[in-house]
Amino acid sequence: MPDTAYSGANEYRNVSFWFDSLPEPVVPAEPQEFEHNIDVAIVGAGFTGLWTAYYLKKSEPGLRIAIVEAEVAGFGASGRNGGWCMGESSEMFTQIEKNPERGIPLMRAMFDTVAEIGRVCDTQGIDCHYQRGGSLNVAHTSYHAEKLQKELEWIHSLGFTDEDYKWLPIDAARKRVNMQVNHGAIHFAHVAALHPARLVRGLARLVQDMGVVIHELTPATAISPGLVETAHGPLRAGKIVQATEAYTESLQGAQRKMLPLYSMMVATEPLPEKVWDEIGLPNRETFGDCRRTVIYGQRTRDNRIAFGGRGGYDYASGRRRYISAGDTNVQRVETTLRDLFPVLKNYQITHGWGGVLGALRNWRPAVTFDRQTGLASAGGYVGEGVAASNLAARILCDLMLERQTALTQLPWVGEAPRRWEPEPLRWLGFHAGMKCADLADRKEFRTGRPARVMGAITEMLGF
Repeated sequence: MPDTAYSGANEYRNVSFWFDSLPEPVVPAEPQEFEHNIDVAIVGAGFTGLWTAYYLKKSEPGLRIAIVEAEVAGFGASGRNGGWCMGESSEMFTQIEKNPERGIPLMRAMFDTVAEIGRVCDTQGIDCHYQRGGSLNVAHTSYHAEKLQKELEWIHSLGFTDEDYKWLPIDAARKRVNMQVNHGAIHFAHVAALHPARLVRGLARLVQDMGVVIHELTPATAISPGLVETAHGPLRAGKIVQATEAYTESLQGAQRKMLPLYSMMVATEPLPEKVWDEIGLPNRETFGDCRRTVIYGQRTRDNRIAFGGRGGYDYASGRRRYISAGDTNVQRVETTLRDLFPVLKNYQITHGWGGVLGALRNWRPAVTFDRQTGLASAGGYVGEGVAASNLAARILCDLMLERQTALTQLPWVGEAPRRWEPEPLRWLGFHAGMKCADLADRKEFRTGRPARVMGAITEMLGF
C-alpha cells in the first residue's frame, strides 16, 4: 500500500504520490452561490487558471474573479506531473529554426519563467520543494552523444553559453547521474525540481487570500461570450478564460481541439544515502535521455525517485479519473526505471499513477484573447506545463488588460491550430506514431546508428 502523510478517508490521495504526500487531506471547498457582476470567470483550477487569477489580481486588485473546477484545485495534470519546472516548451526549437527573431525571445522568456516561479514561491511562502539543480539529458549511445553535441553547437551559435547548456563528458555525466548506460549528457541549467501538488494547492490558497472565489466540484459544460454554463447553473462574467487543457472536450463544441495523452509515473520508497552515492543527482537534478518515447525523473526532497514516461491515448479522447499502480503502462514505467538504475532492485515502488496532458494539433502551446467576445484561452503544453503555464498566464494577463508588452509579441499569441482528425484516424495515427517511435528507439539503442526511416515517420506524425 502507498504510504501516506496523513490518516483518514480522503479519496484525492489516489490522484498521485504528490497528493498523497501533502501535509493535510484535500477537502473540496464548501459550495457557494455564484456572485453577480463577476469581471473574470476562469474555467479550470490547475496551473493555468490559478496563475492567471494571481497575475490579474496582482495587477488589478479590484477585479472580481471566480474559478469553476470540476473536481478540486490541481486534480488534473497540475497535480500528477513529474515536477519539472523547465525553461523549455514543446516545439520551441522548431520555432527558433523557423524564425529566430521571434523564437529566441520565447526561449529567454521561458528561462526567466523558471526564476519567476521560484521568486513567487519564496515571497508568498509556498513551500513546493523548489530546487534549481538543472536537468540532465543523457546520451544512450555514442551516436546520441554525437547528435547532442551537434545540437549544442547550434544552440551556442544562437548566443547561448555553457551557463545555459553545457556538455558533460562520460565521467562528469556519471557523477551527476549514474544511469546504466551513459555516454555523456547535456546539462540544462534553467530547470528546477519541485513538488507540483504543493505548488498548485499553495497557489489555490494564495489566490483565495487575494479574494478569488474557487468553486470546486462545479464542472463547466459550455462557454459562450459572457456566460459559463455549469452543473450548478450559469456563471456570468465580462471575460472568460478557458484553462481546461486535457479536459477541453468536456465542453460543448470543443471536440477534437485538444488531444488528451496519458503520462504514467511511479515513485520509490525513500532511498538511503548509499543508494544516492551510486545514483548521483546531488543537486536534485531532473533527468531523462534521448529516446523518442519520453522519460523523465527527479530526486524528491524526501529522497525518492519520482519517474515517468508517456502512456498512450484512449480511443475517442477517453479520460480516466484515476490510474492505478497495476496499470500495464505504469508497470512499464517501473521496468524502465529499474533498467536505468539496477541498484533499485531491492527497493520498493510505493506509488504508481497517471493522468492526461493536452496537445494541440501543432504540438505547441497557444494563448488567445478576443476583445470583442471577452473569451480567452491558454494551454496545449504537451506535458511541459509546469513552467509554460506561468508564462501563458502572464501573457493572458497582459492581453486581457490590453497591455502591449514583450510577452504579447511571443509566438504563442493568437495561435489557432486546426482540430485533430476524427476517429478512428486519431487513434490509429497516434498509436502508429508511438509504435514507430518505440521501434526507432530500440533500433538505435541496439545498433548505435540512427533509425532513419522510422525516425522520419515519427517526425511526420509529430513525435
